Amino acid sequence: MTLTLNSPLDMHLHLRQEDMLAKIARYTSDTFSGALIMPNTIPPITTKEQVVAYKKEILQNTQDFTPYMTLFFKNSYDKAFLQSIKDEIIAIKLYPAGITTNSDDGVSGFSIDQLAPTLEAMSDLGIPLCVHGETDGFVMNREAEFMSIYETLVQNFPKLIIIMEHITTKEACEMVQKYDNLFATITLHHLYITLDDVVGGMLKPHLFCKPIAKKPADKEALLFLALNAHPKVMFGSDSAPHPRDKKESCGCAAGVFTAPIALQALAQLFESKNKLQNLQAFVSDNAQKIYGITPLKKKIRLKKKPFVVPNEYSGVVPIFAGETLKWSIA
Repeated sequence: MTLTLNSPLDMHLHLRQEDMLAKIARYTSDTFSGALIMPNTIPPITTKEQVVAYKKEILQNTQDFTPYMTLFFKNSYDKAFLQSIKDEIIAIKLYPAGITTNSDDGVSGFSIDQLAPTLEAMSDLGIPLCVHGETDGFVMNREAEFMSIYETLVQNFPKLIIIMEHITTKEACEMVQKYDNLFATITLHHLYITLDDVVGGMLKPHLFCKPIAKKPADKEALLFLALNAHPKVMFGSDSAPHPRDKKESCGCAAGVFTAPIALQALAQLFESKNKLQNLQAFVSDNAQKIYGITPLKKKIRLKKKPFVVPNEYSGVVPIFAGETLKWSIA
């Protein structure tokens, strides 16, 4: 049994920089036509020069691959600046300050008066806003608490395309269906795991991520949208590599590395639920419509053949390390 995916897209990806980028970028370009690249680097990507340089670095370490670039949100971006950079990016990513990896320079408040100049300019220019939607409240409630902020954003900026990144809760699944200008990405790991998988028995640091995995009911809500390829959602891996020593240590770094096995694991999941026919839309077609992009033509063929996931990829431990998946890249 085989499956061919046309121009698969990963619409939320961390490639890091320098040595790490050189080690892991190819694992995405081997199986994806393109990916939306996150800008929370050190320092964050905030200028045209940084965008161009980062894209060049990515292209030097990949083949047959389109990096869709983003900018780290700042209230100071005016329309003239955004017009000058519009052709180099396809979205701007907003991080609440300090909420996740390398986000200290993010937004510390969500005053509409402060956000309005930049968000209105983005609306006029057709630049989507991607949002890491968490408050700084109790960790299990952070995403649910952010729903009121999404509601304020979509109501005040109805022309602005807003992407709820890596949603993890039932509340977010309901919210994304409520407004015409609201969309979402869903990761591989949040379709597979709950918090119990991370800390229910022995602590599994390589499954620790932000937003953290939630309850079974939340996972079921995510599965319903993803498996049915709801037109409001698309695949975004949030694949986030960290060296083994940064994961297996005090202060465990947040991030799950899924890039090398994402398509194999998605094929296994969708087949197990008799939804394999919807995988193409989830991993490519929906994103093309939401972002208005035409990706590089690339066919990836998967085969129903056991695949043992390596324990490491260039020093980074992947999800399902040492386990056997039912699908392989042919």
